[in-house]
Amino acid sequence: MSALRARGFRWLPALACLPAQGHGFGARYDLPLPLALWITGAVSTVVLSFLVMAIAVRPGPGRQTGPRRATVHREISEGLIGAAAIFTARLLAVAGLVLIVVAGLIGNQTPTSNLAPTAIWIAWWVGFSYVSAFIGDAWAVVNPWAATFEAFERLVPDRSGARRPRLRWPEALGAWPAIGLFLVFAWLELVWEGRSIPSRLAGCVIAFSVLTWTGMFLFGRRTWLRHADPFALAFGILARFSPTEVRGDAGSPPRLSLRPPGAGLLQSEDVSPSLVVFVIVMLSTVTFDGLMATPFWQRIEDALYVALPALGSARLAVINTAGLLSFCVIFLGVYRGVMRWTAHASANRMTPDAAARAFVLTLVPIAIAYLVAHYLAYCLIQGQLLVRLASDPFGFGWNIFGTARFRPDVGIVGARFVWYTSLIAIVIGHVIAVTLAHIIALRAFRDPGVAARSQAPMLVLMVAYTMMSLWIVAQPIVE
Repeated sequence: MSALRARGFRWLPALACLPAQGHGFGARYDLPLPLALWITGAVSTVVLSFLVMAIAVRPGPGRQTGPRRATVHREISEGLIGAAAIFTARLLAVAGLVLIVVAGLIGNQTPTSNLAPTAIWIAWWVGFSYVSAFIGDAWAVVNPWAATFEAFERLVPDRSGARRPRLRWPEALGAWPAIGLFLVFAWLELVWEGRSIPSRLAGCVIAFSVLTWTGMFLFGRRTWLRHADPFALAFGILARFSPTEVRGDAGSPPRLSLRPPGAGLLQSEDVSPSLVVFVIVMLSTVTFDGLMATPFWQRIEDALYVALPALGSARLAVINTAGLLSFCVIFLGVYRGVMRWTAHASANRMTPDAAARAFVLTLVPIAIAYLVAHYLAYCLIQGQLLVRLASDPFGFGWNIFGTARFRPDVGIVGARFVWYTSLIAIVIGHVIAVTLAHIIALRAFRDPGVAARSQAPMLVLMVAYTMMSLWIVAQPIVE
């Protein structure tokens, strides 16, 4: 049973399932060089980047060490074009949400013949992750749940009191509700057997809609999005890496700012302890997703499956749930330990908690790199289903746009493409992470020697994660 985890791409000729495993190929790919040499080269690149930063970069005036913001402002809320574009985007997003739910409820329940699974797992989750990281926080503009509730707020007279939050958000809660909901979402994506069944996905969307609108009604739209909506938080965190940012003070029109990629990750003043946990959970879940496609994890699954007969048919779900939660706990424990080491290496100029908040966003480029390494091939191949489903979203045999007979090209990418793309993405992501962490250390300590010493623990963490990431990516390809 566990062998199914590695067969996502073997099933692609028939496109018969939609689990979110991004690796696993029907034919073995022999790397041009031994895997150990690739890992050694990648690690050497990360270490060399650290040494270059430690030697060449020095504190700038004030707290402006590192790339300065290069902005070009353009008002996007005033004028007919900006307002019309935003309204149209939100209207399309709401229509898409309704279409997905209806398709899931009444459409053909074959996953590849129904719009819901492909739209949710590829167009929405993977697609908006890439858009957020490389373009900007488009989700903040088109979020259909926020858009519909905002329309409700505008339609209901303020004097009735319906537009005012009923409850005040407890400060101690922070973003913990978003963490819990994100773990539920990760479980649905990685463990739940119904993740590709349209009607069950539609039920999940309906339940999330009710929860979100109820939360917005009780606590206020902005408060709920900032503390409890896992997707607004996740896409917003990824968007801190992007080259665009929407800025504006209260009472003034928002402006679109251009900035160096990654510059938004240098601002950690608003990072709370719960947001630290959220970032680590994001990174751990996407890494566990990759681990599940390796023969190593399949052997663990097989051994535990045989050892736990009392659990019956729930054995696989229990094993993978335990693995998912264990991965999150391990990642949190390792990061906490590294931050204690960082505080000690800085001669206690920063507490472990302060270090955790200051440096956690530097891990975001690694998460983005792994999103590229793990999901790009999956997106390029199974994402082609959207061409066919656009003409027949319900699986009723329609041909609205003349593309219902489109046949996806399953040979568009192969193991070679995945390996080199993953290698480049992972190395670049870790180099950027090392660079950002050193800039933050220079800003915090103002002493190049202390900054370099404080980053030794982060360098060890980056090297270890580089090795693990490349090993995980390589296993389904070379075995």
